[in-house]
Amino acid sequence: MVISTRTIGGEGDVRFQHADDIWRDFPELVPAVISVRGVSADVSVADPVATFGELAAKRLAAASEGELPEIQAWRRAFSKMGLKPTQYRCASESLLRRFRKEGSLPRLHPLIDLCNAVSIAYAIPVAVFDTSKIAQYVQVRYATGDETYLTFSGETEHPPTGEVIFADAEGNAHARRWTNRQSGYSAIRDTTTDVLIVAEALHETAQSDIESLAATLCDELSAVWPVTPRPTILSASAPEFTA
Repeated sequence: MVISTRTIGGEGDVRFQHADDIWRDFPELVPAVISVRGVSADVSVADPVATFGELAAKRLAAASEGELPEIQAWRRAFSKMGLKPTQYRCASESLLRRFRKEGSLPRLHPLIDLCNAVSIAYAIPVAVFDTSKIAQYVQVRYATGDETYLTFSGETEHPPTGEVIFADAEGNAHARRWTNRQSGYSAIRDTTTDVLIVAEALHETAQSDIESLAATLCDELSAVWPVTPRPTILSASAPEFTA
């Protein structure tokens, strides 16, 4: 699969990008963004979930999640952001910890289950957003303190100034502490059809690993749903994606 490095889209599309100061402060960042339209909840992903789980288990048999270079890079980033990396963990580390302790991950929605399985296989955070809940765009940026974050339990929070968040045009924070926790507002539900998938890495081989993750995930998506995923690898020189 050839993955584009150019923007795509048209009227009514959702844009995604990282702010300039994120690229400045984390020049090692390699993100992949995938737009998918037409997913549903009435499919089975049991086979690929099992396959990716086996890959994750093999890695964990050789090293703990905290020893993996992908996780170590995110721990360094969290420390740089002023967060205790063993208190606030990137999503892939949290998933790997649970997988190591319980031997499996909870089944939530076929798309989430698949993305979580890919995430633990690659040890790279993968976020999934319902684009119908996004106002115009998503930008990974430092919070101003005015944004609103909705927890999965329905509580409202306001990320402090300077926290890295995923924000849209209406000030909704769709994720807090960068790759730590997503919002319940744009979470995937049984009625979700169009999504934006974001994977981000910071480790030494991030470029090749992100490219592999994106290609693998697109292949799996196409095998499960009648969809045509549209992937792009972003960079500081080509930072914007339009889905």
